[in-house]
Amino acid sequence: MMLGAIRVAARDRARLAEVIATASRFGLDVLLARLGLDPARRDPDALPFDLPARTRQAMEALGPVWVKLGQILATRADLLAPEWIAELEQLHSAAPRLPFADLREQVEAALGESPESAFARFDSEPLAAASIAQVHRAALADGTEVVLKIRRPGIRAVMEADLRLLTQLAVMVEATNTEARRYGAVRMVRELGRDILEELDFTNEGRNADRLREDFTGDARVLVPTIHWTQTSETLLVMDFIEGVPPRNAEMLHQAGIDPSAIASAGADIVLDMTLINGRFHGDPHPGNLLCLPGNRIAMLDLGLVGHVSPRRREEVIAFTQSIANSDPALLAETLKQWSQTADIAPERFQAVADRLVARHGGGALRLAAILGDIFPVLREERIVLQPDMLLLFKSLITIDGVLSGIQPDFDLSAALRRASARIVETRLSPERWTKRAAALALELDRLGDDLPRLIRATTRKLEGEQAGLSTGGIEAAIRTGAGWIAAALAFSGLAIAAAMHFG
Repeated sequence: MMLGAIRVAARDRARLAEVIATASRFGLDVLLARLGLDPARRDPDALPFDLPARTRQAMEALGPVWVKLGQILATRADLLAPEWIAELEQLHSAAPRLPFADLREQVEAALGESPESAFARFDSEPLAAASIAQVHRAALADGTEVVLKIRRPGIRAVMEADLRLLTQLAVMVEATNTEARRYGAVRMVRELGRDILEELDFTNEGRNADRLREDFTGDARVLVPTIHWTQTSETLLVMDFIEGVPPRNAEMLHQAGIDPSAIASAGADIVLDMTLINGRFHGDPHPGNLLCLPGNRIAMLDLGLVGHVSPRRREEVIAFTQSIANSDPALLAETLKQWSQTADIAPERFQAVADRLVARHGGGALRLAAILGDIFPVLREERIVLQPDMLLLFKSLITIDGVLSGIQPDFDLSAALRRASARIVETRLSPERWTKRAAALALELDRLGDDLPRLIRATTRKLEGEQAGLSTGGIEAAIRTGAGWIAAALAFSGLAIAAAMHFG
């Protein structure tokens, strides 16, 4: 093995050897050779699966960092061929269940006492297990049913080593491959590292849950489990246990007394509110992270990955959906240009993509999965690379669209978009929003007011310095113009403060 091909610290060499051995075991010799590593060669025709399937299997065997990398790559339909996307989308983070004896020391350190003392009931048999954490049930003294999400011991050191190795691999690949530089391999790995390390700290997931719950205050259709902060820490998350039915198919919902049509409608409203109004959305809303409850309610679970949509992006997403619904290829071309991170793309190429998409989807039912599924192959053909922040959003929208279509096959997002439009207008005209804006503007103008004497003196000196080149009328006009701007600023400041006081 050419371990020297990657410059790594001595502490990571054993892990690198494990990675190479695992990759070789799954027949990824071609990929290893391209990276300058020298695995034991074998005949790929003698292996039972094709290269994408073997890559997925190797990633699952290597653990959470590689699974997360594969899941991110599964969103890059603008870069990878469909057969790779289809395989990487199957990546899961299942892991063997550990006996609680292996977790006890860490749990007691987090709680400051044994779980048997901290809870009225504690189940030592795990409810579920994944590569990062294992889940156990318990009950509080008041009878509240809770779950404990316990981080696997030692997982952080392994993941940090894997991230260091991936960073070195990305640097090496970028140094020799122009396409890798164009797609930002190093940046992708660094963003992966940031997201993974955030997910390892369970207090981040707790805060995500609190924020999403606050976002939907007043909407009885949405349930986010309560976090019990007195027992929660970086390695342990304690939250309410919620029992419900995953939205896998309509028959399961019917049997539980839940209306699939109402769930589809509520789900569409929720995802559009998250995306277009709140600017904060569940990053992985697959059926395992969603539960349907009596009363046609939806619970959101596993909130370690939450995406954010800036106000500007929200406007662009609205423009995107409007351009399809209204068959407006010019608006769609402009939106795609704003989403591209490739600076050297001619405008007519964006227009060509937009024309094809509008011809195929414009004016009909708004099915996001189909629309986005068509966008990515065209972007690959045109060598257009999307901004990274759009990829998680697209993945989330495609996932939820697939969930809703699975329980209501004729689901169409158009009606939900019309409802969302009314809520967007209502939000933008709300006194609370304008109070905040007016208050911020008043503070800025107050700061400007403090600077007015200095600005007036500077303006006077400038005018005096230019007096030789101005006629008397020119000086008077300049003074009138400057005075007009100052008067306008003071008047606007007064209006803003008055508005803030009125709406407050």
